Amino acid sequence: MSGIRSVARGTGSYLPERVLSNAELASRMDTSDEWIVQRTGIRQRHIAAEGEFTSHLAIKAAQRALDASGLTAADIDLIILGTATPDLTFPATSVTVQAELGITRGAAFDVQAVCSGFVFALATADAYLKTGAFKRALVIGAETFSRILDWEDRGTCVLFGDGAGALVLEGVDAATAGDSGLLTSHLRSDGRHRAKLYVDGGPSTTGTAGHLRMEGKEVFKHAVGMITDVIEDAFAATGESAASIDWFVPHQANRRIIDASALKLGIAPEKVVTTVDLHGNTSAASIPLALDVAVRDGRITKGDLVLLEAMGGGFTWGSALIRW
Repeated sequence: MSGIRSVARGTGSYLPERVLSNAELASRMDTSDEWIVQRTGIRQRHIAAEGEFTSHLAIKAAQRALDASGLTAADIDLIILGTATPDLTFPATSVTVQAELGITRGAAFDVQAVCSGFVFALATADAYLKTGAFKRALVIGAETFSRILDWEDRGTCVLFGDGAGALVLEGVDAATAGDSGLLTSHLRSDGRHRAKLYVDGGPSTTGTAGHLRMEGKEVFKHAVGMITDVIEDAFAATGESAASIDWFVPHQANRRIIDASALKLGIAPEKVVTTVDLHGNTSAASIPLALDVAVRDGRITKGDLVLLEAMGGGFTWGSALIRW
């Protein structure tokens, strides 16, 4: 057993100023606010401005997380950024964040697990902190999905938005941390389903960024089962249960998926943090965005048991259980 526990020190988030409402989308295409809300729970989403990149969103979220933690950029020696929409093919967007924050030591790299990106990044940071190789990590989820949407495809373009969220983690001696910290994480993937949610471009295939393509019904069909699978693994690993969860912070893809997952797990609706109505699906940014909202409005407080889960293209899926 490791003698180090990864403890949450602060959260931050950032949303672009531009808000795109369902009503505005309805003025452009054959859809309506009622149709979108009924099927997804989404009422609006934020869209990055021209010249505003994933790194810009990530930097602002990271700085707010640092401010909330009481730490400075000089205290950070690891940055892991979950994103499917990097600024460039390379270098990793995380090194741009590192440079702009003025960090010149340690390591920075991206992970790509689409909507599960933040959970994968969180589990990776936890593993590194537990080795003692790094002391404090910035774990970020940031996306500009508006850049890879087909705005003629009403089945996908109404679902996604742009944003970023961040979490500062510190490796603390388990004796000092007490009950606080990341208790367990569980990651899965199954490449047999990759054609159900993918982008039809890339540097090795088309030489273009491509557009998002999705078989919505198929994704929905698999989502609830996969999500509950890794959550049940988290409960088995820790001895916790739905009854002991204080807050459930799921990936904000679709209100119906969120509600169905909570119902299947037996998690009370009042314990579910939901921001999909205001942000849409921000992929890897959605969990840290929702987490930051719930921390800043006072719902999540010290000692709370917080359950995170996500599912994304690949398929990838994962869970994490944190004592705040």
